[in-house]
Amino acid sequence: MTNLLVYPIVIPLVTAALAIVTQNKGRAQRIIGLIGVTVQLVVAAILFWQITRNGFLVLNMGGWEAPFGIVLVADYLSAIMIMISALLGSIVALYSMADIDEQRNKFGFYPFLHLLLMGVNGTFLTGDIFNLYVWFEVMLVSSFVLLALGNEKAQLEGAVKYMVINIVSSAFLLIGITLIYGMTGTLNMADLAVRIPELESSGMATTVSMLFLVAFSIKAALFPLFFWLPSSYHTPPVAVSAIFIGLLTKVGVYVLLRFFTLIFLEDLPYTTHLLLWGSGLTMLAGVMGAIVQTDLRRAFSFLHISQIGYMVMGLAIYTPLAIMGSIFYIMHHIAVKTNLFLLSGIMHRLTGSFDIRKMGGLYRRTPWLAVLFIIPAFSLAGFPPLSGFWAKLHLVYAGLDSHSYMIVAVALIVSLLTLYCIGKIWASAFWSPAADKENQPTDELVYPISARDWIFLATPVVILTTLTLTIGLYAEPFYQLSLAAANQLLDPSQYIHAVLGP
Repeated sequence: MTNLLVYPIVIPLVTAALAIVTQNKGRAQRIIGLIGVTVQLVVAAILFWQITRNGFLVLNMGGWEAPFGIVLVADYLSAIMIMISALLGSIVALYSMADIDEQRNKFGFYPFLHLLLMGVNGTFLTGDIFNLYVWFEVMLVSSFVLLALGNEKAQLEGAVKYMVINIVSSAFLLIGITLIYGMTGTLNMADLAVRIPELESSGMATTVSMLFLVAFSIKAALFPLFFWLPSSYHTPPVAVSAIFIGLLTKVGVYVLLRFFTLIFLEDLPYTTHLLLWGSGLTMLAGVMGAIVQTDLRRAFSFLHISQIGYMVMGLAIYTPLAIMGSIFYIMHHIAVKTNLFLLSGIMHRLTGSFDIRKMGGLYRRTPWLAVLFIIPAFSLAGFPPLSGFWAKLHLVYAGLDSHSYMIVAVALIVSLLTLYCIGKIWASAFWSPAADKENQPTDELVYPISARDWIFLATPVVILTTLTLTIGLYAEPFYQLSLAAANQLLDPSQYIHAVLGP
């Protein structure tokens, strides 16, 4: 069963290769892309089931035992993230059938989408930090191409900003890898967890940990290193923005959780103090930026930044309940924020604009769309009994229990500001009449969508909305899963034993 760990990497790679072969056959390419993500989803479900039975799965590539060979490792957190990656890949592939034009399809949307999924899955499964760097670079190259695909001016400008700051992040990561290898002679994560506490120079270990903290904070878009995200994520087609917003920053949060619960444990009070400030400022900066935006996707990008602060808040508090809250928040937020971006694409198709001032009357014309929008929007703000309420409730309880009253106050204030921002968007886009369409009947669609496109656009939204309602109304299984993942993270001996043996 350990061979299962290869499939989340191999399947996207094979799918990308087949998509390249059928580059000039748009229909075949789309079908191959859908089949690839479907198979990946099935494999992810099987892997998840195996983890619930065994706790850990470890595969030593080529028969080389750790720490000398390449190792793939899956625990509860990895299995959760692989499952989410496969689900989002399927959702976006379905949505892209109506969102990605033939030109972008011809020039590599599907191959690079699957290469991106391969890089994401490799990051979640790798057991050594050099291969973590390799998978980061696979993601970087794939995401850059997807971001620039179409060659529109705004896209190219956003892609350059995105590429430059992520190259800086990769440089920090590579320097950290070089230094830590020189200090310990190993790059295996489990072996590093054993050797770093034995180092004579704790100051050097602290320096290296800060290099990794900066690198991963850039990937996660933490304050003050988030400015690249709202400058780039709103420029490509909605399907691309949705997969970016759903997965890429979560990879940064994932590695922060992994590194600072397994490897760098010597300076936890100092690290968690920095993360606590970073999470609070990220929440505030993100929501303040969202309030003043008129472009729907830029507003959602800034709101996404503020939500990253909540995910890091749990790591900063560093208790089982807090870590559980972070993991629960990741599951909730990926479904909600991806859904809001997909909804913004439908709203654009109906109104011809992403400017909320030029929308209006959507409630009269498409009342069902207003309902589908308000569910993830209210969940983002933490409105009970939706998924966001339970995610924030666990983090607030954890903050109060650890006497972190300031971050709790910030989290509650930001929730109220998020509700205000979402309410403003909903009122402008759905309730208010459109300013430039006084002569347009309110029950007539200005930009009609074909029945075929409605199927591909609406089905992913309905699936994600159902998932949001499920997490909110049946939160207990997700709570127990998040708690199991948190307990594994906070007991690094389990990971070390699984990889290195007794």
